[in-house]
Amino acid sequence: QVQLVESGGGLVQPGGSLRLSCKASRLTFSSYAMSWYRQAPGKERELVANITSTGGSTNYADSMAGRFTISRDNAKNTVYLQMNSLKPEDTAVYYCNARRMFNLKQLNYWGQGTQVTVSS
Repeated sequence: QVQLVESGGGLVQPGGSLRLSCKASRLTFSSYAMSWYRQAPGKERELVANITSTGGSTNYADSMAGRFTISRDNAKNTVYLQMNSLKPEDTAVYYCNARRMFNLKQLNYWGQGTQVTVSS
């Protein structure tokens, strides 16, 4: 069973920073594009950032660009999200996602999420 385990969430003051981690197991990590999504109460899940399987290309939602950085370490089967200059509106559950095409099928896995709360 594929597992994605997020960690690093918590309570932080506005303007602060957090680094989220997502460790994957039981999959060929280096074959998967990885993404971070978030879901705030009463809102739909939205894309935060994604990174290609090699780490050569990244993409960010407009509201996170310049504040968040996604990266990965394929040797550690881990993807990271560095979040700086956090705002109260960044409060959400953050989810890790792994996705790839295999034999014409899309394989898509989710972690259980980690809560990030930005508040004074």
